[in-house]
Amino acid sequence: MTSPTMLQQLQHQGATDEPNAVFVISPFEQDHVFIGQVFEGATWRVSGVSSCGEALEILPVWRSAVVVCDGELPDGDWKDILEALVLLPYPPPLVVTARLADERLWGEVLHLGGYDVLAKPLDKKEVLWVVNSAWQQWDRRREPITRVKQAAASTRQ
Repeated sequence: MTSPTMLQQLQHQGATDEPNAVFVISPFEQDHVFIGQVFEGATWRVSGVSSCGEALEILPVWRSAVVVCDGELPDGDWKDILEALVLLPYPPPLVVTARLADERLWGEVLHLGGYDVLAKPLDKKEVLWVVNSAWQQWDRRREPITRVKQAAASTRQ
């Protein structure tokens, strides 16, 4: 069961579960701050948590368009997050961040169904490009289903 205080904390931070939301999972405060600054003034909303456990509690009830997850979580890893994401109705793409973003990690992330890997230190232009590209992919997958639901709802009226 999701803790009401965790949801309240995210909402208090100005977070939203809108389709243009980026959800950051990282134990490093500088990651949250940096990604927040990247999207400051944009239509994107950034929220997040610092552990795998918190993320696994929030993700089933908190819609996000893109999830950015650090490769070094204190109580799990990006694979745990990916396993939880694939169970969601509109699974958001997973972007993994890592200090050692080598070909092996990149191949593993893609092979298991993640979207991309961002090397640390994070670069503003790269974060913007990857998150935007991931969102576009997610939106294209989601769009036909949304249209079918809208059509079905209009025929019931």
